[in-house]
Amino acid sequence: MNIANPLTPEGIWVWVAAILTMAVFSFLYRENPFYRFAEHLFVGIANGYAITFYWHRILVPYLFSPVSQGQKLYLIPIAMIGALYFTRFIPKVSWLVRFPIAIALGYGAGASIPRSVDATIIQQLKATIVTRASFADWQQGVWAVIILLGVICTISYFFFSSERKGLLKPISYVGVVFIMVGFGASFGYTVMARISLFIGRLQFLLGDWLGLIR
Repeated sequence: MNIANPLTPEGIWVWVAAILTMAVFSFLYRENPFYRFAEHLFVGIANGYAITFYWHRILVPYLFSPVSQGQKLYLIPIAMIGALYFTRFIPKVSWLVRFPIAIALGYGAGASIPRSVDATIIQQLKATIVTRASFADWQQGVWAVIILLGVICTISYFFFSSERKGLLKPISYVGVVFIMVGFGASFGYTVMARISLFIGRLQFLLGDWLGLIR
């Protein structure tokens, strides 16, 4: 057994990581001061990282640098929007805080909707198109047909304008199978990712920290 040496620079951080890992694992017994300390430390570091990220990646390049180069007009909208946020602390004009929030949400929606539509709708529609090129490889062709059938059957399951009878009934049942396979795969992937993280922590504790495994 070769326990990490806490007197070396690398060993110090191994011990810090191990102690914090054990503090988080202590929540499996019950909530305690060690877990709360690790939780608050994580939240504090995450907030500090977010503040420095926004400062160096957004405020400095897109506000302070242009202003220092003589583009003073940037100060007008920033000052107005920023000042409106502080109206939240003034009861009589607190409703003005809705304007900067609306601007932020509107900008975020406008920037994310085109990317989301392209990624979740247009690209998936392209993937369902079966052409001759799809059968250049027989395995690729089979999967292209399965994807097309899965999309059609799944959409038919959510077709509520008419009663499920005739051909629509078995097709919608096949759509349920595709939906369950998709949910099962996503759930399995989530569980696998969490188990992988847990195994990684155990390998760190037993290997890097205690030296029980290589």
